[in-house]
Amino acid sequence: MVWSRLKPDRRYTSFFMQTSVGALDGQMALVTGASRGLGRAIALALADAGASLHLVADGTEEELAQVAAACVGRCPSARVTRATLDLSRPEAPAAMVDAAIGEHGRIDVLVNNAGMRIRKPFGEFSADDFDRLMAVNLRAPMLAAQAAAAHMRARGNGRIINVASQLATVTDVGASLYGMSKAALLYLTRSMAVELAGSGILVNAVSPGTTATEFILSTMTGARLASRLEKIPAGRLGRPDEIAQAVLFLATTPATFLLGHNLIIDGGENAT
Repeated sequence: MVWSRLKPDRRYTSFFMQTSVGALDGQMALVTGASRGLGRAIALALADAGASLHLVADGTEEELAQVAAACVGRCPSARVTRATLDLSRPEAPAAMVDAAIGEHGRIDVLVNNAGMRIRKPFGEFSADDFDRLMAVNLRAPMLAAQAAAAHMRARGNGRIINVASQLATVTDVGASLYGMSKAALLYLTRSMAVELAGSGILVNAVSPGTTATEFILSTMTGARLASRLEKIPAGRLGRPDEIAQAVLFLATTPATFLLGHNLIIDGGENAT
């Protein structure tokens, strides 16, 4: 694999950044799972567009502080707040939204990015596996969206973007529970889009394929990586910034007729 192909293509990245600069000035975005990987890339992209941010992750305060500092570096005028939070707790998602609104006075964009994986052969999952994974991957986005939508409805506008997965629509050994949670998240996205459209709230989803996050690069090596790449027409893993740019597009596009959509970013794998 030519790892240099994972570097951002400045021709397209620079063009999109130029067209989105200032698109979120005066707006606030809440991003979950923001301490690393896709969440970090999404937070930086939203900061590039001028958004203030409330960053949440079930990680370390140090990691979140680093991301917050990087966001301010991208947009010095942005106000960036953060909180470490276990979104598997039933009360956490609504409390998170309340805290974000308390800090910023508004919420314009909610990005439900936080998620967890439990990879096992089918037949070995426990009831606890099911409960923990569904709590983070499905219940937390639903409860956060309900809390954010109440605020957005009162203001007459807002955007909710759910980060699902390619595995919501294709299968992989050991991923049945994870894929099921993401497939349910896509159904929730469509249902929310229909019910909230009349309130000016646009709901869409992004489904990344295999992306070169720290987690993937540390776990997918050798023969497993080679086998994965054979299935991707683009011949490489996705880059976190590519997923982030898709989220930024959904957060800023003036095409308000676009809702209930699942934007698959997988190097063409779903097309094969």
